[in-house]
Amino acid sequence: MTTFAHLLDLLGTIPDPRRRQGRMYTLPHLLLFSLLAVVAGANSYRGIHSFIDVHLDRLKAAFGLRWRRAPAYTSIRLVLQTLDPADVERVFRIHAAVLADQIGCEGVRVVAFDGKTLRGSFDHFADRAAVHLVSAFDVTSGLILGHIEVGEKENEIPAVQTLLAALGLTNRIVTADAMHCQKNL
Repeated sequence: MTTFAHLLDLLGTIPDPRRRQGRMYTLPHLLLFSLLAVVAGANSYRGIHSFIDVHLDRLKAAFGLRWRRAPAYTSIRLVLQTLDPADVERVFRIHAAVLADQIGCEGVRVVAFDGKTLRGSFDHFADRAAVHLVSAFDVTSGLILGHIEVGEKENEIPAVQTLLAALGLTNRIVTADAMHCQKNL
């Protein structure tokens, strides 16, 4: 399917953590279908499996696949949990940059940085605090250009500086919370 061709190519650059022997499902398609499932409202591995199972005939026809059945939720979990988050983040940053350039917004481009704590991400058993992320949102195109996790003992200021340097934004107006209004920034 040409709409997802670029994203599939980028997802194909992510190293596959599985052994070569016995791979029944291609990694780029498995990742794309997992993304589509989450966008459609799936919030668990079983939900992703159900989405793929329900739409399997349409997905096979649209992408030219020969899958006999949807991957088991345990297979989906294994693949998603063993992926390197840095590789996935790299792919999404490239894809977001390409989409933002394709939109070709005229005039001033604004990027807003904001931090949020992810609901339900704490773990009492492992004594882990909730995950706090800082995101870079391109207001003009409506795309998240990237995000970075704020360390448990840190605040947003170094995370925003790191993300700003990593994205290499030029000719943009950057907005952030009041805590970022410091002399050295």
